[in-house]
Amino acid sequence: MKKRLLLTAGIVVLSTAVLGACSTASKDTTKPVTYNYVFASDPNSLDYTVSNDKSTKQITGNVIDGLLENDEYGNLVPSVAEDWTVSKDGMTYTYKIREGVKWYTNEGEEYGEVKAKDFVAGLKHAADKKSQALYLVQDSIKGLDDYVNGKTTDFSTVGIKATDDHTVVYTLNHPESFWNSKTTMGVLAPISEDFLASKGDDFGKATDVTSILYNGGYILKGLTSKSSIEMTKNKNYWDKENVFIDDIKLSFFDGQDADSLGRGFDEGHYPAAPLFKNSANYERLKEKYKDNVVYSLQRGGSNFMSINIDRVSYSHTSKQTDAEKSSTKKALLNKDFRQALAFAADRKAALAQVFGDELAPRKLRSSFTPPTFVQVGEQTFGQVVKTELDKLDSVWKDVSLEDAQDTLHNVDKAKAKFEAAKKALQADGVQFPIHLDLPVSSTQTSFVKQAQSYKQSIEEALGADNLVIDIQQVSDDELGNMTGLATSNANTDWDINVNNGWSPDYDDPSTYLDTFDPTSGPLLLSSLGVAPGTDNPVIKAVGLDKFKALIDDANSEKTDLQKRYEKYAKAQAWLSDSSLIIPIHSDGAQMILTKKVLGTGAYGWVGDKTSDNSYKYQKLQDKIVTTKEMDEFRKKFADEKAKSNADYQMNLDRHIQD
Repeated sequence: MKKRLLLTAGIVVLSTAVLGACSTASKDTTKPVTYNYVFASDPNSLDYTVSNDKSTKQITGNVIDGLLENDEYGNLVPSVAEDWTVSKDGMTYTYKIREGVKWYTNEGEEYGEVKAKDFVAGLKHAADKKSQALYLVQDSIKGLDDYVNGKTTDFSTVGIKATDDHTVVYTLNHPESFWNSKTTMGVLAPISEDFLASKGDDFGKATDVTSILYNGGYILKGLTSKSSIEMTKNKNYWDKENVFIDDIKLSFFDGQDADSLGRGFDEGHYPAAPLFKNSANYERLKEKYKDNVVYSLQRGGSNFMSINIDRVSYSHTSKQTDAEKSSTKKALLNKDFRQALAFAADRKAALAQVFGDELAPRKLRSSFTPPTFVQVGEQTFGQVVKTELDKLDSVWKDVSLEDAQDTLHNVDKAKAKFEAAKKALQADGVQFPIHLDLPVSSTQTSFVKQAQSYKQSIEEALGADNLVIDIQQVSDDELGNMTGLATSNANTDWDINVNNGWSPDYDDPSTYLDTFDPTSGPLLLSSLGVAPGTDNPVIKAVGLDKFKALIDDANSEKTDLQKRYEKYAKAQAWLSDSSLIIPIHSDGAQMILTKKVLGTGAYGWVGDKTSDNSYKYQKLQDKIVTTKEMDEFRKKFADEKAKSNADYQMNLDRHIQD
């Protein structure tokens, strides 16, 4: 189970991250600062090289430093590695380890120096324990795939070497311009070889704060399942000048009382909190803090409607005959039918059931790969995708792929596409109305209302005599096992669902688009109902073989980034046109009250060292941020970030070896 697979059927907005850029705090720095908030799930492990779950990252992103980290603009800057060089062919990365970085015990006692060999020990441990995050590096590092698959048992054949105490060298199979963005992930983090040997199988034991060593800004002092997480500033940390919060105290939050977050802020317990549309105090707090409501930026996670193209299980269905099952499958294999669904679904109205009328339009996303994820020359990735998409079908001409736009919803286009589909389907013996099972958690009232909204908008657009959405209310566990946690297509017991999403791992479009690779894509089963690596005929029936050719061609371009991104843009355009998934919304874009100083904290969409996981660089103030302050700040931030990112890119040449 990969960390970046998102399940969206529960409380989905706990983060209170806001913008980052230069600023100063008004807080008295002589007084200890405590950050009180909540956590939603227990870590299943503290083994940061093996676990890739967010529940682990919320801790280890603060207590473990890797080679690099994110700055306030999302640039990668030195951490344990004080500098690095890249060979001209882009296949060898050499990192100089900072002297004086130490390992500490849970009691803050010095254990030893962090050395280059610790990065070797960390990767070997990750490989031996079959880390959840191996997919990030297994095909990247020379010899690692053979070691993981048992073709060799000698780890010295793997492309990682400690050439001295303060130099670690990685040899790659091929150039990866985005390699450095992987170095903030736990799978590439260091482990003290001696400490690992002393702990054995108990290394990283979930609730044992003594089961790991600490080299980051914080030390984990307490962890009680479904109760509390406590971290305190590492007073001997090599970069302690950039740690401004002294203590982190998190209480368990099961999502049942969403109102408690806003109430906790109102009572002075929390320094920030999201406002939930369906909570009891929503209107009162919105009115009380009407001059303080701010909206965070959209982030990299993309949530979408999934289309099951090979359903075999019908434990949760309203279908009564085999003819109805066959008719549904034939319809979902028809591109015009899928496009009709895309244009018929009123995403904004459905999102409003969960997030409210004000927030819903701010969260809309119309491209699986976010339009601003990478820059392609003078254009954004989304602009290049749009050019390619318009070539595929004129129906997309006035559809914007920019975030927070609602041009995808178009009843006239939905009707036209459905009529085209209906003629072909009738000729193939399909019975109408088509019945589509849509699963939803029975315990989440707002999500039930969301499902009802989708049913209403789709049936109104296409006619209930043509198409019926059958809402299937299931338990939370059932929903997870049917969607994001499905282990085979026998579990994908639905026709369409809106409970999946994906968040990026590294800075390249492949982190999104390769997830639908029909040979290995991690989203293929949970989102399309097809096991990857099979010769299932539906793969060709919907054209995924063509998509495979497009992403293979894009991935073959290793050195010319503009050409690589242009090729991936063609793949994204194909995926958009196919309507095999229908983008709905991003993460982020939350309605927030906050006392966090604007401009503090790490920024970025990928890695373990962003404001989602890390408290380093963050500052708190006594005063609540105002809407006006945020608006003024946001105007500056875009320009500052663009300049900083451009300067960073220009300076990358200095790292290339002569």
